[in-house]
Formats: sequence, C-alpha cells, structure tokens
Amino acid sequence: MRVLIGVVLWVATHSAVGSLAVAADTVSFGTDWKAEAEHGGYYQAIATGIYQRHGLEVTLRQGGPQVNHAQLLAGRLDFNLAPNSFVPLNFVSESIPMVAVAAIFQKDPSVLVAHPGQGNDALSALKGKPIMIGSDTRITSWVFLKSKFGYTDEQLRPYTFSVAPFLADPKAIQQGYLSSEPFTIESQGVKPVVLLLADAGYSSYGSLIQTSDKRVLENPDLVQRFVDASIEGWYSYLYGDPAPGNMLIKHDNPEMTDALLAYGIAKIKEYGIVDSGDAKTNGIGAMTEARWRDFFETMAKAGVYPDNLDFHKAFTLQFVNKKAGMER
Repeated sequence: MRVLIGVVLWVATHSAVGSLAVAADTVSFGTDWKAEAEHGGYYQAIATGIYQRHGLEVTLRQGGPQVNHAQLLAGRLDFNLAPNSFVPLNFVSESIPMVAVAAIFQKDPSVLVAHPGQGNDALSALKGKPIMIGSDTRITSWVFLKSKFGYTDEQLRPYTFSVAPFLADPKAIQQGYLSSEPFTIESQGVKPVVLLLADAGYSSYGSLIQTSDKRVLENPDLVQRFVDASIEGWYSYLYGDPAPGNMLIKHDNPEMTDALLAYGIAKIKEYGIVDSGDAKTNGIGAMTEARWRDFFETMAKAGVYPDNLDFHKAFTLQFVNKKAGMER
C-alpha cells in the first residue's frame, strides 16, 4: 500500500490567473507516493493554473514509504490520495471520518511480473509458486489473489522494492506497478510478462481523492472545485501536452526521468487506467455504488471486513459522474 510522507512542493502560478489568485482558497493535498506519472494530472493542474482558475491555491505533499496515513490526515491535509479501495474502507472500520470523493483510476495499476518462457503467462498459472510480495500488499491485493486463484501464504517471499533478485532468477515472480517495475526490468534487457490484476477481476479503484466528512458537509463547493480541477488536470495531462506537469514532477522527484514518465503515460493510456469502466460514460473520476458493493462483498467474504460494515460511508457520489473530462 502506498502511503504519505511530508515532503512539500509549493508552486504558485499567479500570472496565469490574474485577480482570481487574490481570492484563492488554500488547499493542502497529499499524494500516495513519490512524484511520478500516476500523479501527472494533479501536477498538471498546478503547473498550468487549472487549480487557480478554480479558485484554489494548492500545496502538494509528496508521498512515500513508511508514513502513517491517519497521522497526516489529522488536521494537516485537506485532501489526500488513496492508492486503492481498501483505504477508505479501512477508515470506515476504524471510525476515521474520511470519504472518497472521486476515483481517478478506474483500474488499480497493481501487477505481478514474471519472466517470459516460464509458463507464467496468466495469474491462474502462478498458484503454488513463490512470489515476492511486500508487507502492505499482503493485506490488500494479495487477499484478492488468494480468494480468486487459490494462492496461499506459503507462496509469499520477501519483496524489498528492488528488481535485482528478480533479474537474477529466471523463475522469479514479483509484485509491481504497471508503469514502474516493468520499465526498470525492460531497461535491463528482459521483456517481462506483466499481469494486471484489474483485468482479472480485481475491482479496486485507484488514485482515490479523499477528504473529511466535515469538509463535504460544510464546504461542498470547495470539494467540487478541487475534484473538477483535478479531473481537468488529468484530461490535460493525458490528451494535451504533459510537459508542464512533467517538469514539476521532476522538480519534486529528481530520480524521475523523461523516459519513465513517457512510459507511464503510455501504459496509463494503453490499459485504460483512467478512461475505462464507468469513466467511459460518466467521465473521469467516476464511481458507482455497485462497484463499491462488489469490492466490499468480495473482501468481506475473504474475512477482511465484517459483513455488517456500512461500506457506503467510504465514498460519496456527490461530486462525480457528471460526464466531464472525456471529450476527445
């Protein structure tokens, strides 16, 4: 699971909006990992003045490993990014008053990666085989794999977020992120088998924008403007010129390269991460009660949540499904 870390990026684009900047509402927003293409729409909205045209002055806090979501959300962030549907449901189960207001990713980009020519060309073929899985993933998408394909915890091997063990063993299998680990592996001369969990029925959303129940109740206009601007930023990033957003991503994360950013954008488009599913008819950011129900019931059946948990408290459809941001 990707979590937050308090590294601040403050970018102002007053010249792009003129007098609107004077009245802009200040908003703090935390992402779920270090700056990358998966955050491109948010960076694009900052870089091109989209947020400010919606009357917002946004402070973006980069994400990273080993930081507690809830600690940062306690009064320090107005909005945060959840990497999957588990996070909002976990908040409900822990009585933390946060709610998902948009799902930018219709598909969670989680993948399993294997070597070619080993007979590991489908998720069903990996049952019983050792797989390198990190501790956070063991309580999220691994639960789906166990439920859907009969994987067992005996298959688990440690994952240290390095592809070196994978490259050293042609039989190795590991977790990954669609636009990250496969790129690194390919750069070392191996064309890996990439298995996207979402295409096998893993119904988790990704890149979920969350805020507090209180803010939804007391300042829905602010929430709507932030959601609308973020959607506009994603449309601009994917179907316009992504250079402004990429420039800020590289500023925030100097390890990011133009090649990796281009690869990330290409994979997001190729696999329909943003514009598939309900986004085809309801616009970027779309969510539905039916899909939340499906995910919750699957995980409740697997023992992750009690059957009587009110999963409706994890999300609101108030700010999405407006058929915006899909005009191509």
